[in-house]
Amino acid sequence: MSVQDLQRRLTALGYQAGPADGVRGPKTIAAVKAFQEAVGLVVDGIAGPQTMAALKQAETPAKPRRPEPDKSAMAQPVPSQETYGRATPPPNVSSLRLLDTARPINEIIWHCTATPEGRDFTVNDIRAWHKQRGWSDIGYHYIVYRDGRIMPGRPVGQVGAHVSGHNTGTIGCSYVGGVSADGKTAKDTRTGPQRASMLWLTAQLAKKFQIAKISGHNEYAAKACPSFDVRKDELSRLL
Repeated sequence: MSVQDLQRRLTALGYQAGPADGVRGPKTIAAVKAFQEAVGLVVDGIAGPQTMAALKQAETPAKPRRPEPDKSAMAQPVPSQETYGRATPPPNVSSLRLLDTARPINEIIWHCTATPEGRDFTVNDIRAWHKQRGWSDIGYHYIVYRDGRIMPGRPVGQVGAHVSGHNTGTIGCSYVGGVSADGKTAKDTRTGPQRASMLWLTAQLAKKFQIAKISGHNEYAAKACPSFDVRKDELSRLL
């Protein structure tokens, strides 16, 4: 696609790409970056394959969202904020941005970091581990710290690297922990703040995207991760 065509398409979507003169100048690069940020892609100003795919998706008329379920017919009510364990959202929610993305998403898959109970690890720690495996970035899209903070990982607009064969169409979320203090035995180590934040994050993502399923890594692989059965957890009742 020519630069001129790119400029026209970005302008039609409301991004100030400047005149359609075919020159890849500062305004055009800024418009590409603004679009990339809006759809959750890496912001580099380069109209590569992922950006072009997202652009095409953005130009496609949105399909109507699923109708709201008949709450009177629901066997399990949606948990209230009291069920989440806190009356207010997680501590860093004011700085947390749940970005839109053109990538179709219909499932949230929960993981644990398989780290010892009581020990804190950061997004940068996890990113380093995953890069050591040869991955381009951290595999998860969101990580929940032991104190309940929700941290962004890989951009939501990019396919994650968290479940072999099930990365397309999913969001990978993980909590820090999942192993007992001995560093070997699988254990549900979720703190109260983590449980509350995991419920809050799942509920927000389910609202934002057309989520049809909430699952755990152990449903797709012979692993203990996330060290509990999502199907029997409060998380499964959010849909």
